[in-house]
Amino acid sequence: MTKRIISTLIILVWVCLQTQAQIISEVKTPFDLSTAAIYVDKNDFVVVKKSAELLSQDIEKVTGKKIGVVNSPVKGNMIIIGSSEKSTLVKSLIKTKQIDDNKAWEQYQIKALTNKLVIAGSDRRGTAFGVFELSRQIGVSPWYWWADVPVQQKSNLYLNLKTNITDAPKVKYRGIFINDEAPALSGWSKEKFGGFNSKFYAHVFELMLRLKSNYIWPAMWGSAYYDDDAKSVQLADDYAIVIGTSHHEPMDRAHDEWRRYGKGSWNYEQNAENLRKFWKDGITRATNDKIVTVGMRGDGDEPMSRETATELLERIVSDQRQIIEEVTKKPASETPQLWALYKEVQEYYDKGMRVPDDVTLLLCDDNWGNIRKLPALDAAPRKGGYGIYYHYDYVGGPRNHKWINNTQIIRVWEQMNLAYRHGVKDIWIVNVGDIKPMEYPISFWCDFAWNPDRIGVNEVRKYTQDWAAAQFGKEYSTEIAEILTLYTKYNSRRKPELLDANTYSLENYNEFNRVKNEYNKLLSKAESVKQKLPKKYHDAYFQLALHPVKAMSNLYDLYYNVAKNKKAFSANEVQANEYANAAKNAFKNDSLITVEYHTLNGGKWNHLMSQTHIGYTSWQEPRRNIMPEVKYLKEEEAPPMSDEFENASTSAKVPAEVTEKTFFEKDKYVSINAQNFTRAISSNGITWDVLPDLGKFEDAVTTSPVTAKEQTPGGNAPHLQYDFYTYSEGAFEITAYFSPSLNFHFTENGLQYAISVDDETPQIISLNKEDKNSISGIWNTWVAEGVIKKSSKHKINQPGKHTIKYWMVNNGVVLQKIVADFGGVKPSYLGPPQTLKK
Repeated sequence: MTKRIISTLIILVWVCLQTQAQIISEVKTPFDLSTAAIYVDKNDFVVVKKSAELLSQDIEKVTGKKIGVVNSPVKGNMIIIGSSEKSTLVKSLIKTKQIDDNKAWEQYQIKALTNKLVIAGSDRRGTAFGVFELSRQIGVSPWYWWADVPVQQKSNLYLNLKTNITDAPKVKYRGIFINDEAPALSGWSKEKFGGFNSKFYAHVFELMLRLKSNYIWPAMWGSAYYDDDAKSVQLADDYAIVIGTSHHEPMDRAHDEWRRYGKGSWNYEQNAENLRKFWKDGITRATNDKIVTVGMRGDGDEPMSRETATELLERIVSDQRQIIEEVTKKPASETPQLWALYKEVQEYYDKGMRVPDDVTLLLCDDNWGNIRKLPALDAAPRKGGYGIYYHYDYVGGPRNHKWINNTQIIRVWEQMNLAYRHGVKDIWIVNVGDIKPMEYPISFWCDFAWNPDRIGVNEVRKYTQDWAAAQFGKEYSTEIAEILTLYTKYNSRRKPELLDANTYSLENYNEFNRVKNEYNKLLSKAESVKQKLPKKYHDAYFQLALHPVKAMSNLYDLYYNVAKNKKAFSANEVQANEYANAAKNAFKNDSLITVEYHTLNGGKWNHLMSQTHIGYTSWQEPRRNIMPEVKYLKEEEAPPMSDEFENASTSAKVPAEVTEKTFFEKDKYVSINAQNFTRAISSNGITWDVLPDLGKFEDAVTTSPVTAKEQTPGGNAPHLQYDFYTYSEGAFEITAYFSPSLNFHFTENGLQYAISVDDETPQIISLNKEDKNSISGIWNTWVAEGVIKKSSKHKINQPGKHTIKYWMVNNGVVLQKIVADFGGVKPSYLGPPQTLKK
């Protein structure tokens, strides 16, 4: 068989698979969903019947035609929805081999038969996920209610008669944690529903099912899911949502319940009997699907005392499991449990504390999106497996980040791909704060957790474009995707709560003016797209794309003018007053932008942007936004202060042999963004991946596979080469900028890389061995700045062409930028811009 024939067959198979994956046909077929009946067995699960009703509503939203839900088969076209556990008709179709007998966890099949579209699930959630896959394909966004995304109107919904889709998740439990919910979500939920009650959670649970997620840690500061509403247990069961409690809330009891009902101190050595009773009541009450958190932290998410012994903690877990057995009348291993290795708890594990094999070890990030620990590749399998607790939102040092979305989904992809390839496949849960404004990264979290193999590094940009198209249609999806990508990149450079007038340099590289103008340019683009979008999309567009750009562009203007005021005042320049007024206007505008959000759609989202974000003086938020200090001069004649800064090159003309896209020395430095390597040397089964848009600059680079063994640099080992030209000679320093990855291998030297120039011996350098606990010290600088910077000394004997060689040593190292300093690098936040001849 020739290569040409093989290639043709591959293309045909791909086209066939794509056709099967599309449920709705672009051309007319005999089966119009908008005129079909929806059948569901009256004895099926509540969530199956709920999903059937919601599908009926979705079809009506799209076509304007209301179709009924019936419990007996009818003549004509019929959408059959059912679980293989309870639906008599689905069982019959399996028995006659018209559909498959799917048995995998949460698996569903969507198959076209004669006059029938069958959506059959291996279990109740699988069935619901199949239904909402259809809803998504007919044009109903999971965010139709939570972000006011309009449905995409169609007169008819013709079925692709070749439809045959089978799908199931790769990660078992996939969910969200509503956290740090005051003042935004708490104020909103109280106004709209009377608090975090069953009315509120009905909307949350529907969203989760539409996103194909199944697991939640409910809001817990001042509220308690089980205790606040008697309907909560039944609600969870009706929607088939698995309920958990956070890393410091053992045995299905919310933190606030100890304040309400607890007796004595939160101390097991001193108050074991009362704590056991408290915990037993929690397990007795939670008759729904659940994952029980075991272990114990200090009261109120605090560490246990320094004297706490691992023996005591192991005894606590043992006693908790005994309670589980007493209540359930089953072995403890039959009730899903997790032990969260959060903050200091990981230290207990590292010192030898162990829990039974059926308990899932919930590994954690550092609250800033950097995973702290992963299982060794040769670790023995665990029955309970491993999970990850991740953060989009956080309250704590070095500074809260909870106001606005600053998560790059490519960083989530990089870190969670790392976790998945290390065997972390049992629980993925992410702290999403108030849910809004995290819609975009929540979608990615759920979609990536469903099947990490489906979104490769080269599909991340397409994911963003597809997501934009699902919310706003295809016409402007490319532009909207760019807006989403850029605003999250800009926000991740420095989280808004850490941003101030001193972050960027006014004097060097025109840095502050440059980043401010980048955001203003993005705002112009976002405003332009709004004008082109049909009006029905405007509310959703403001929430999902325009607001974060508008709010952050204004915040940059605020701090830029404060910085300019400070400089002009010090120089006795009368322009100081103009800058002071501009800063005050920006501060006022910040509140007006919030009001604009709160008055959308008749005030539907009032309170949700109430989070303070200006005026931090410590890690904790200020009680109100505080205008930064500005100073005024008396109006006297003084020469105006220029916005332009001296940045003249001290270099001679670029050598003739330097072609376009070549890097050269300028002002006694060379600066190269990571993706601009001249050559990539792949060997030993290791290749180089460009991570699009990751980090503070352009793209980042890392190695693949992420499970590759440690490499010895030199010779033909995997490395990147960066050619550049110099006018200088002698000693110089190279600073490499990396994403703030942590020592997840927990080795003595941490993650390492190597670097060399021309033919010198590579220097092996540790990225992060200084980090001892990922919650203080040098770590504060790494996460605040969003990079780890490492320097090395080098020497060249003559000017001209040279090559920097960046060598892989360990996997999981993400390079963002390289700067060679011959004595000209000046202080700045982002470092010198690229010295690229274009």
